[in-house]
Amino acid sequence: MSMSAARGVPGKPERLVVIGADAAGMSAASQARRLKSAGELEIVAFERGHFTSFSACGIPYWVGGDVPDRDQLIARTAEEHRARDIDLRMRTEVMEIDVAGGRVRARDVDSGAESWTSYDKLVIATGARPIRPDMPGADAPGVHGVQTLDDGQALIDTLTRTRGRRAVVVGAGYIGVEMAEALINRGYEVTVVNRGSEPMSTLDADMGRMVHEAMEGLGITMVNDAEVTKILTGEDGRVRAVATEDAEYPADVVVLGIGVRPETTLARAAGLPLGEHGGLLTDLAMRVRGHENIWAGGDCVEVLDLVSGRERHIALGTHANKHGQVIGTNVAGGYATFPGVVGTAVSKVCDLEIARTGLREKDARRAGLKFVTATIESTSRAGYYPSASPMTVKILAEHRTGRLLGVQIVGREGAGKRVDIAAVALTAGMTVEQMVSLDLGYAPPFSPVWDPVLVAARKAVKAVGQPA
Repeated sequence: MSMSAARGVPGKPERLVVIGADAAGMSAASQARRLKSAGELEIVAFERGHFTSFSACGIPYWVGGDVPDRDQLIARTAEEHRARDIDLRMRTEVMEIDVAGGRVRARDVDSGAESWTSYDKLVIATGARPIRPDMPGADAPGVHGVQTLDDGQALIDTLTRTRGRRAVVVGAGYIGVEMAEALINRGYEVTVVNRGSEPMSTLDADMGRMVHEAMEGLGITMVNDAEVTKILTGEDGRVRAVATEDAEYPADVVVLGIGVRPETTLARAAGLPLGEHGGLLTDLAMRVRGHENIWAGGDCVEVLDLVSGRERHIALGTHANKHGQVIGTNVAGGYATFPGVVGTAVSKVCDLEIARTGLREKDARRAGLKFVTATIESTSRAGYYPSASPMTVKILAEHRTGRLLGVQIVGREGAGKRVDIAAVALTAGMTVEQMVSLDLGYAPPFSPVWDPVLVAARKAVKAVGQPA
């Protein structure tokens, strides 16, 4: 097929091309369509997978059986997007971005046919890819990354076919911890091999220890301070074990939970600017720096950390959807910005809720900040109220100034979402002294008289003025 009609022809609608049809890409396309009709803006979107607008965060709960139907994770189908005058081309992978020519080269995944499509405006929403260790056996059958619904389906297919019931999860971040629980729920014997001293490296080790204990309580075998050196295969070529320097752990299935990297292969080849974490760099309007008509959002970009002032790569659907809204508004001629993040995240192991926002101790040291910490034990409700459950809150504050730097919370029901109090305080640049005076809701079924976050803030106030 020849290159589409010339760009910028008077009387013809502009063309927006979107690469990637998940949260950021289709949020951008949908928002642009809300603001401009098909007669004003033609929208063409390319997606190499089978699914669009899905919740990757829900995959562990689908694998574990909490979500029984895969389609429950799909927010909007391809047909629903097309009904809104978005030309969504599934199973079509963009192979090249020609920035100078204002066009992209795409390949039909099934037929192999290739074609060029011109654009007036381009949105790059290529997401992230699971990190696969560079070692023997990493690509063997039975070894799975989990990032897309296609990945989730492939894992479920393996779990259904495999006779053995031994699983090894490599890595103990959010995905690793959640997948370990999902596999336990499916009746597997689960070992987690983690190179850190404790699981959940997004927490300080003293808080991660509580996650460790909860995982062992589920029957998960935790192997910390261990680096995987190779994945061993049997005569049939399938995975049979995971090896470290000191031991081998038998495995009928392996799940890689060692994080993701921005998928910016196309952007790098096109000469677009990337940050130190490999993500695309954008301005506040999510426009790729130095390129007037190219935007990027979602897991393929780096974002500003409002606490440290540095660029970070954080792969979360909350950010991706916001990026898409901002991009779609700007593409359609409006104005919107995404100022940055404070690094809020929440997860769970069984009934243990795990939350964090802002900086860890090592983040604060890396940023050159002098800080104090305060850790308290409290309960989710008034201590005398039925079902009051324990929680631990750790707070970091800047020495002398008292500026809030970060909060970590580990506890039972009612603990995790309390981190949102701290997220708002961080965004507002509050001090721990100001936090103590926050007018939070109170009744015995919901909180002690002093909310646990405020108890931690009050303790931090006392530490802030002490000698370093």
